Amino acid sequence: MRAQSNAANSEPDTVVPFAPALENAAASSTDQLDRAGQTILNMLHNAANLAEANSQHALDVAQKLSHQLRAAEARIAELESEGQSYQERAERGEQWLHRVYSEIEDRFLKQGNRREAVSGAPRRNA
Repeated sequence: MRAQSNAANSEPDTVVPFAPALENAAASSTDQLDRAGQTILNMLHNAANLAEANSQHALDVAQKLSHQLRAAEARIAELESEGQSYQERAERGEQWLHRVYSEIEDRFLKQGNRREAVSGAPRRNA
């Protein structure tokens, strides 16, 4: 019996308390929730940083394209002005050609017709 009493006396020493096990499970569950929450926050921060970087890149590209567009518009205006200038010069050149033609016609062709009329000789074709 003495063996039994020793065994009975030793049982309280070998019994595993249930409360700490429940506390460990609860602590483990809390640690898991904390890790999951922290992981989600880290992922959210990474996504926000990536979105910000993408937004900044898009803004940089938009500004670059805006500058290029303004430069292209300025060049177009310059070329249109240049084209207008050439158009005006071409029209003035045509006016001068018409004036020169009129002078030639008045001075030489009509004068030649007057000579034929005065001399009565038919005009020769060259």
